[in-house]
Amino acid sequence: MARLTLLGFVLFTLGLAGVIQLTAWVTTIRAELPATPDLAELPVSVAVVDRNGALLRPFTAGDGRWRLPVRKAEVDPRFIDMLIAYEDRGFDGHEGIAWNSMARAALQFVGAGGRVVSGGSTLTMQVARLIEGQPTRNAWGKLRQMVHADRLEDELGKDDILDLYLTLAPYGGNIEGIRAASLAYFGKEPTRLTTAEAALLVALPQSPEARRPDRDPEAARRSRDMVLDRLVTMDAIAEEEARAAKLEPIPIARREFPMLAAHTAEAARKAQPGARTVQLTMEKRLQEALERLGAARARMIDPKVSVAILAADMETGEILASVGSAGLLATESAGFVDMTTAIRSPGSTLKPLIYGLGFELGLAHPQSLIEDRTTAFGGYVPVNFDGFNRGTVTIHDALTQSLNIPAVVVLDAVGPARLVSRLRRAHADARLPVDTAPSLAVGLGGVGISLRDLVGLYAAIGRGGMPVTLRDGVGKPKPESNGVSAPVLDRVAAWYVADILADVPPPLNGTPGRIAYKTGTSYGYRDAWAIGFDGKTAIGVWVGRPDGAPVPGLSGITGAAPILFEAFDRLRNRRAPLPKAPPGVLFASNTELPEPLRRFRHPNDNLVARIASPEIAFPGDGVDVDLGLREGQEAALTVKVRNGVPPFTFFANGAPFGRPRFAREGIWQPDGPGYVTLSVVDAEGRGDSVTVFLN
Repeated sequence: MARLTLLGFVLFTLGLAGVIQLTAWVTTIRAELPATPDLAELPVSVAVVDRNGALLRPFTAGDGRWRLPVRKAEVDPRFIDMLIAYEDRGFDGHEGIAWNSMARAALQFVGAGGRVVSGGSTLTMQVARLIEGQPTRNAWGKLRQMVHADRLEDELGKDDILDLYLTLAPYGGNIEGIRAASLAYFGKEPTRLTTAEAALLVALPQSPEARRPDRDPEAARRSRDMVLDRLVTMDAIAEEEARAAKLEPIPIARREFPMLAAHTAEAARKAQPGARTVQLTMEKRLQEALERLGAARARMIDPKVSVAILAADMETGEILASVGSAGLLATESAGFVDMTTAIRSPGSTLKPLIYGLGFELGLAHPQSLIEDRTTAFGGYVPVNFDGFNRGTVTIHDALTQSLNIPAVVVLDAVGPARLVSRLRRAHADARLPVDTAPSLAVGLGGVGISLRDLVGLYAAIGRGGMPVTLRDGVGKPKPESNGVSAPVLDRVAAWYVADILADVPPPLNGTPGRIAYKTGTSYGYRDAWAIGFDGKTAIGVWVGRPDGAPVPGLSGITGAAPILFEAFDRLRNRRAPLPKAPPGVLFASNTELPEPLRRFRHPNDNLVARIASPEIAFPGDGVDVDLGLREGQEAALTVKVRNGVPPFTFFANGAPFGRPRFAREGIWQPDGPGYVTLSVVDAEGRGDSVTVFLN
């Protein structure tokens, strides 16, 4: 009996000593544990999202890992159920340690001679290990993990612990957290996962490198199927569901993370340092569609050509899509350059504002007549894009045909300084050459401006002349001076311009009247533009080379306009008709207009210099013209004239054959082959002659 009492005392003493030692260890471990991380401050990837919270572009965390912020509520509930069933069935009930699992693990440890067979770790203990980043394949590491888990349970709720696991769990390489893993392996957010996808994401954190599907798809398949089988035995899923899930293929490569609105996203990240989530005004669906459109069109034109597209809500100024290039990584076309903000020559895209000022000042009406004839302004003599003059045209037709000479005549009347001032009212940063005042060249592209500013200008025209500040979520919009925005144009003038632009002939892929738009081509075929709007959205397109090199044959109507119309096709439910006419609009033909508006007259016609004499543009002097006369065919010769003042009288060998009222061409039917002298005389008695051979 005495021996038993002594044995009991010895065991009690040893047990008490063990408890004291264990308590000392626990105290030491608790003192060494890192602070419990605040999920709101945990280093994660910056996520740039669209107006609805959809991911546009993530950036790696400071340590180079993809670790995207995520909460339990943002993950498929089916995955959560499968994770808990497989990893920690008692998660909701224990306080960080599952003692029955730990006892089983301890017995296996002893039976295996000190080698860990199964961990018995709870999800809380796994979170503790992830926080510390230390291995726990030994008794001391396991004890430390248990102590840490106990503290986590004291300081956090179950959902917070799950959020930490969902954010920190390793999935191979530099992928951490379920959101990054779902995007990397399935190309989608984890809000909706198939049973097979969820099972794979449950299996990977146990051995992320060995089971990586992009390195060993077969190992990944085996681990997924093992999870499915175990869930069946636990009655967590049906056997039929598991069987169907096993038929789903395993991803064999990592997908690229989204890189939408790449230029704007980068600017937004830099503008908001420290932010975990940065929200832009873009719509992901539209952004993605327009990026595909721009890249496809650029490939069709030239590998060195880039495309920029910008779409904005005219009422709010929110930018709905901003495509800065044909692809951020497109090296030949300098894809890293954001061409929505680049300063370029706008070509003819400022003409609508020029005519709008003429309407506003009472100098003209869309049906007013204006002369398209060579006019010199000092040493500046503008010519039309095709080199031909049309004679007397309406201002409506001068704008729809984008004639240069009438636009400069009107600009000379309204004043280049007023044009630049109105651009600034539209919040456009018009760049003039250093130390120069605005000149008439501004009207045809002699100024620098960005695509973003042009879209803002057209948005102002589309909303009745009232300016709107475009914003994309990067920084704060520019405040209006004194809180007041002066109109770019009055409502009637803006409507006249929009109504004319709705009549501009569309490209081959377009439908007339759907949008109001204008094209432009800068000098030397360096920039092709197309800017337009409907009743709700303004869109601008730029095509060209970022290095400013010419692209022979590139023009607004052939290069940019088709992209513009396709961009409007992708708006879907945002389409809206053009606005109705406001009070004060005068609907009248030219003959019904008040006398002062029937013909555009410069306020000081004496300032407009000489009118050039008429010239026969076709046929050229001394050329042979093949009309098929030698074969006995009957044919007519069209004689075309440029410059001069209509009406014109046409002669063949001294005999008149036509005197059209406004037309700049005469049609003559020769008797047979041979030489002929063709002449023309304008209304002021000036003439020109050519001699040609007809055969």
